[in-house]
This record gives sequence, structure tokens and C-alpha cells, in this order.
Amino acid sequence: MTQEQPQSPGNFGDHQLGIYLNGMFADLTPELTTDLAALEDQARAVLAPEALGYVVPSAGSGATHRANRAAFDRWRIVPRMLRGSADRDLSCTVLGTPMPAPLLVAPMGVQTLAHPEGELATVRAAAALGVPYVHSTQASHSFEQVAEAGGGAPRWYQLYWPTDREVCLSFLERAKASGFSVLVLTLDTPVLGWRPADLDRGFLPFLRNVGIANYLTDPAFLAKLAKPVEEDPGAAALHWAQMFPNHGLSWGDLPFLREHWDGPIVLKGICSVEDARLAADHGMDGVVVSNHGGRQVDGAIAALDALPAIADAVGDRITVLFDSGVRTGADTVKALALGARAVLLGRPVLYGLALAGQQGVDHVLRCLLAELDLTLALSGHAGHGRPTRESLAAAQDGS
Repeated sequence: MTQEQPQSPGNFGDHQLGIYLNGMFADLTPELTTDLAALEDQARAVLAPEALGYVVPSAGSGATHRANRAAFDRWRIVPRMLRGSADRDLSCTVLGTPMPAPLLVAPMGVQTLAHPEGELATVRAAAALGVPYVHSTQASHSFEQVAEAGGGAPRWYQLYWPTDREVCLSFLERAKASGFSVLVLTLDTPVLGWRPADLDRGFLPFLRNVGIANYLTDPAFLAKLAKPVEEDPGAAALHWAQMFPNHGLSWGDLPFLREHWDGPIVLKGICSVEDARLAADHGMDGVVVSNHGGRQVDGAIAALDALPAIADAVGDRITVLFDSGVRTGADTVKALALGARAVLLGRPVLYGLALAGQQGVDHVLRCLLAELDLTLALSGHAGHGRPTRESLAAAQDGS
């Protein structure tokens, strides 16, 4: 598939003017808040208990999630004046993928917990803006369904490496055939972390065959079942459960991916400088500095705290991306200044999806892009590539 070039974005900040004009002259105000950090509170009111427990909380006590947010507060943007940023361009190309801004929709599974259309609504909203969508292995819709919904827009595939290599190879082949251009291997989830909100409800959607559409439509997976899924859905779920925990992965397994995937490969879940160096040494094309949004290891290092050292160590060798804790355009500016080439946005997308389906995702992406554009402009930067470490200052105690 040849990916369509995103249209020239202009200034995303114009979205702000549109909101003001609608409010002043048409008496129309946004149905969803434009404060993306407050979307969670709105989403809590509409999410079912099981969805609320799965989507919102983090591992253990939530310490890593809190650390992710606190890390952003430890940095302050230093605005610069009189730098002529009237004509701004946020477009960029990351790992061969053209995008209108350094932003991707992070891989998130089981999106039908938030809205019946799930990933299909998300990929349509992202495609309309040219924002790359990253498809989760644990999705409620298959590669092919998402590809059809996304059309020619850019998309990447996030792999949870199954223990069955025939299934893994089938996933890679289907993803490539469906136009996914970059492979994102998630390393921080060989098994699910300790998540009390799910455990207290005894709720794991995959055991109800929800969130395993890629498996249930896969010929290699289906060939191992004694009966069709519709005749014995429980057996299909248990067969999946034998494939998802994969404790045995090692750096020595990576050549298998390079042999069977001819595009860029990114390792997601990197918080260690040494692991980032190993990724580069093993011929990977990039890393995502991430702690899975705090959903895996309670008490882990904040992803943003890990970012500067990793960018310094390998940023000249491989592409450094970032996720975990991003809520606003200002957060995005800070991550870019600390060394990320682009940022992956997670939970706010799901909150928008829960509140208003495709329109909700569109709202979240447009608001974040507008705030990113305006924050760069107000800080004296004409594009996303301009912020550097000198664009930030460490917050003083008590500030």
C-alpha cells in the first residue's frame, strides 16, 4: 500500500478560533471539555464498571501513573519572544511515515469496552487528520477491518509476541498485507501486571473472546482449535491464554522479526539506557520510552524521567519516541524538548471514544494538536523540531 501524504496542516491553532466563533456567533459550545486533562472525569460517568476498571486504573497502588504525571510538572517551558512564528509547520516524517505533526495514536486494546465501534471509530478519526494509528494485537477488530476503515492513511502495528511462532508469523504477514508499515514490539507486557481494579471484579475481557479479534480471524490460530470458535468459544479463549504470556523472549529472538518484517522495527517499553543501547546494537530502528502508562510495574521510574538519558545515549543512532502520561499539548512540547521525535497519545483517546465515538476521538486529537501548535507558537518555535533542552527549566521546589 502506498500511504497518502497528509494534507498541509496549516496552523492547528486555528481550531481555537473556530471554537470561539461558534460560541460567540452560533451559540455552540463544545460538548466535551477542551481540557484534555479533565476528560477522565467526564468518561467515568459513561463507562461501564468493567470498562472503567480496565481503562482508567494502573498497576498496584497507581504509583507509576502518578509518577508519570508528576514528572511533567517537574519541567517548565521557557517562552521566547519576537521569534516570528506566524507561519508554522508541524509536519514531519518518522521512520518513513509522513505525518502532519509529531503525534501518533498509541496502541490500545479492547477499545469496544469504551464504545461499540472501538478501533474502527478511532482509526477513522485519526485517518481524517492524517495522524498515524497504531493497531494493538489485543484489538476488538482485526487487521483487515481496521485497514478498510483507515483507508490509505498511515498505520503501524503493535505486536505482543505470541508463544506460537506460526501465529506470530501469520500476524506479521497479515499486518504487512493490510498496509501496516512499522512494527512496534511491546516488551513490557510478557504477562499482565497486578491490576487490582480488574482483579477485584475478576474481569479479564480476553477470556470472553473480547479483544482477541486478530487471533480469532487468524488461520494459524484457528488451525490449532479442535472445534470452530462459535462451537467452543471457551476453548478458543484458553488457547489464546496459552499464547499471550511469553516470559521467554530474549534479545536473541529479534533476528526472527528482522527476517520476517522488511520495514522499520521499534521496541516499546524501554526505560533503561542500557536496553536502549542494546536495541540499537541489535539493529532496531527505534524505541518507545514507555512504562505502559503505569499499567505494568507499580513503583517504576516515570517514563519522562527516563527520556533525556535515553535520547542522549541513542538519539543519534535510532528514533526515540515517547508515551506514558501525556495529556496535553504542553506535555507533548516537553517530551519533544527532552529528546522524543514524536509522542504516542493513549488514554485521552479512549476517553474521547467513550464519550462520543469517532467524534470524540476527533475532538481529542484536534484539541491536542491545537494546544501543541499554540504552545509552540507562544514559546517562540515555528515547528516541533525547534524545542530543545534549553527550552525547558527545572521547576523550583514548591512551584
